[in-house]
Amino acid sequence: MTKTVTIFHNPRCSTSRKTLELLEEKGIKPDVVLYMDTPPDSKQIHTLLKQLNFSSARQLIRTKEDLYKELNLADASEQALIDAMTTNPKLIERPIVVVGKHARLGRPPENVLEII
Repeated sequence: MTKTVTIFHNPRCSTSRKTLELLEEKGIKPDVVLYMDTPPDSKQIHTLLKQLNFSSARQLIRTKEDLYKELNLADASEQALIDAMTTNPKLIERPIVVVGKHARLGRPPENVLEII
C-alpha cells in the first residue's frame, strides 16, 4: 500500500517548485494543494503543526513578510497567528509535504525526503 503524498504548494515560490520537482524525480506524483487559492482552515493548521512536530504556530509563519509586521503579529497569541494564516495564506511557510501522520517543511527541499 502506497501512502498519499500531499504538497502545500505555491507555484510562484522557487523553493516550492524545487520541492515538487524533487518529489517527481523520485517517481512520486503528489496531491497538490494550491493553498493560496484554498487556504487551510484553523483545524488543518493545527493538524499541520502537529504533523510537523512544531510547538508553536510561529514556526510555520513567515515572520519576514511585510504583512506579518503590518498585522503586528510579533506578540500575537497562538490562535491569532493561526487566524492570520487562515485569512492571509501568504504568511504560511512553504512548501509543506505531508505523508501519513508526518509532515516536513521543504526548506531546503531535501528535508521532505525524511518522510518519503
